[in-house]
Amino acid sequence: MSDLFERIDESVDYIKETATRIDSRADSKPSFGIILGSGLGGLAKQIEVAATIPYEEIPNFPVSTVKGLHAGNLILGKLADRKVVAMEGRVHYYEGYTLEQVTFPIRVMKALGARSLILTSAVGGMNPGLEPGDIVAVTDHINLMGDNPLIGPNDERLGPRFPDMSEPYTRAYIELLERIAIEAKITVKRGVLAALAGPNLETAAEYRFLQRIGADIVGMSMVPETIVAVHGSMKVLGLSVVTDKADPDHLEPVNIAKIVANAEKGEAKLTKLVCEFLRRV
Repeated sequence: MSDLFERIDESVDYIKETATRIDSRADSKPSFGIILGSGLGGLAKQIEVAATIPYEEIPNFPVSTVKGLHAGNLILGKLADRKVVAMEGRVHYYEGYTLEQVTFPIRVMKALGARSLILTSAVGGMNPGLEPGDIVAVTDHINLMGDNPLIGPNDERLGPRFPDMSEPYTRAYIELLERIAIEAKITVKRGVLAALAGPNLETAAEYRFLQRIGADIVGMSMVPETIVAVHGSMKVLGLSVVTDKADPDHLEPVNIAKIVANAEKGEAKLTKLVCEFLRRV
């Protein structure tokens, strides 16, 4: 048996004690966990913050090494009258962490009380019907990272040895989000996410392969987090913003500044949708 359960408890105890010391309102159990992806940190500005704790202060917590894209703060507070715990930036497999470390914050969110999870990410759009700035509700995924966060000893206190993945992204959540999007006149498209380890972007041949196996979008995150959330019986809503067209026949050199700008282009729409989703779920 690994010491994962004990490390989760240590992190949770620190977060609760620190948050309560900052603001007594922060000790309430969050109902939702939220992870804000690359260039999508603007949603954090809408949170009625009770406490902000830098990752590096939390025992056992991984710290992002991607400067400028991930702030690295755990936020406790309210968003659209829902108690939430939000990660202002995530860590990635390509930074050198194990997938157990990458997904550790999901375990902590669950232990704090969150029973549902909203994941956001920036992705490349391989489906010809997708444009930069589009929002995609993830309906399924393909794990091509070459690893799995559940490999190793299984602690039954955290979840079953063989978790079912027939509905990794909660259908009822997707349907509610789509109804909200129609009312708000915001286009939301459905898509299958392929996750690769990174950090390099894909070659034209890789994009063609991903298209042929049924992927609409591609990224370097979300899938390990979803696996661990499902392992812990959490409901998941996955939302991705298309930051670049991954067209293998017209592939252009990567422009990180342009990718971030396109993420921010979809950020206002994403913020509106998530806030209304939380009000109505």
